[in-house]
Amino acid sequence: MSSIKSTDLEPSDELYVHQQIICDPKQAQIRIDKFLIDRLQKVSRNRIQNAIKIGCILVNQKEIKSNYKVKPGDEISLVLPSNPDEETPLLPQYIPLDIFYEDEHLMVINKPAGLVVHPGTGNTTGTLVNGLLYHFHHSDLPLLKGNKEDRPGLVHRIDKDTSGLILIAKTDFAMTHLAKQFFDHTVEREYIALVWGDITTEHDTIVGYIGRHEKDRMQMAVHQDENRGKHAITHYQVVERLYYVTLVKCHLETGRTHQIRVHMKHIGHTLFNDSKYGGDQILKGTIFNKYKQFVDNCLEIMPRQALHARCIGFVHPVTEEKLYFECDLPDDFQGVLTKWRNYINTRKEILGDD
Repeated sequence: MSSIKSTDLEPSDELYVHQQIICDPKQAQIRIDKFLIDRLQKVSRNRIQNAIKIGCILVNQKEIKSNYKVKPGDEISLVLPSNPDEETPLLPQYIPLDIFYEDEHLMVINKPAGLVVHPGTGNTTGTLVNGLLYHFHHSDLPLLKGNKEDRPGLVHRIDKDTSGLILIAKTDFAMTHLAKQFFDHTVEREYIALVWGDITTEHDTIVGYIGRHEKDRMQMAVHQDENRGKHAITHYQVVERLYYVTLVKCHLETGRTHQIRVHMKHIGHTLFNDSKYGGDQILKGTIFNKYKQFVDNCLEIMPRQALHARCIGFVHPVTEEKLYFECDLPDDFQGVLTKWRNYINTRKEILGDD
């Protein structure tokens, strides 16, 4: 039996993992699908063959076919949907789903703010996954084989209090294909955010390693040391200036935990009403009581971070057509923007500001 040297990389914030295997110098020449079945836990031959077909499995940095025979010293790279380590059993539960698009291979859901994507500590029911299990009767969605705590259909996630579009895979092939697109950073994602302060530049790019905060382990932070976080890139562009807050659109190259929230705070523009990162306090503006009352009213209208996943674009895993979807801002976000616009217009009338 051949021995291998395997290096597991830390799973990314998307639901996939990158693994590298180096074959032993005395490795017997056998088909790669059989080789991998013997060495990867809870992975079916069909799933491996799908991954090879899509190009998620490379040998010596080159795509191969399922009948390729591994050789001594071969370097095998894999990108596959990851197996989560949750201990919470998943139960079907009726939850209304705002289905934005659906075909036999995938669906796009417009997730409301407040809906947790998958069960975890403190959220064992009432999640999007529970709703998906009910909607598809569990067996109709791709599961990561051999793990009863699988997160069916999830290719990526967005935070509980972030609204907007989320992509769901309905087949194993679609799951693997879409996960590879996320890994390759080819999925287009645009978010709309309302942040504190008047951003001086019209557009810019934020680059920084995102990892756990040194003192508050519930927060993420930007680090300069690559060993303390994951590489993250956010592009932003100003959409509208409202004196004390700015509306921006953000394009993600990577998908790290709290990426936009952390990156915007890092440059001094915390998201409006992002309580985890201090955005639920008045960070810009006057000291007058009327202004404080106005901000408090805005916080009540939108009792969560002002972040909305407005657009998502990707290549369809079967038709290879480029799909792009865009959804409107939800009512709470629209309501806060209306109040800020009215406030600014009133301020201009009183002070004569341009």
